[in-house]
Amino acid sequence: DRTLPPEHQGSAFACVDPSGVGPRLFFQRVPEGKTVKNRLHLDIRVGTGLVGEERVAALESECARLIQLGAARVRLLRADGVNESCLVMQDVEGNEFCLD
Repeated sequence: DRTLPPEHQGSAFACVDPSGVGPRLFFQRVPEGKTVKNRLHLDIRVGTGLVGEERVAALESECARLIQLGAARVRLLRADGVNESCLVMQDVEGNEFCLD
């Protein structure tokens, strides 16, 4: 946090498993308010290091697996030159999360 400019300090935090085995949890403040269920929005890393259609294929594969478990597909957000593609989904209670 101290490495960020003052106006961005306190806007993002990460928890990392010291052994490097478990997932990293990244917490980020966003300007928009949420009016539905979510109190926490998870981005699940699926396509790390992949780009283009290879990344989309990895996202789609994981999406299909999660649908079998009760999740619902919301929309695919294609790469826009700034961000890589991600896939927005909902869990069984309607909370959004992203495959990223």
